[in-house]
Amino acid sequence: MSPMEPVVDVIEVAVLSRYVVQLVFEDGSVRVLDLEPLLIGPAFEGIRSDYELFKGVAVDSEAGTIVWPSGADLSPRTLYAESKPAVPASAERSSG
Repeated sequence: MSPMEPVVDVIEVAVLSRYVVQLVFEDGSVRVLDLEPLLIGPAFEGIRSDYELFKGVAVDSEAGTIVWPSGADLSPRTLYAESKPAVPASAERSSG
């Protein structure tokens, strides 16, 4: 991840499958991310081991990111940089 990645707030989150979320950012982009590799350290221990806890993820509009009931969160810059567009640009162009 480049230190020049933009900080774009998360405005919506939806769990798609095990540790995979769809994120909507304030710039209108819809992106998908497998969070499992990012859930490292003691703050994420319960979230990694209990999928029901993981599904408790929500948007913290003040922080502009996602957060779990335990208080664990991830940087919106990391979420944006590590995620991929929900619909790749090549698929958008070819569906016409």
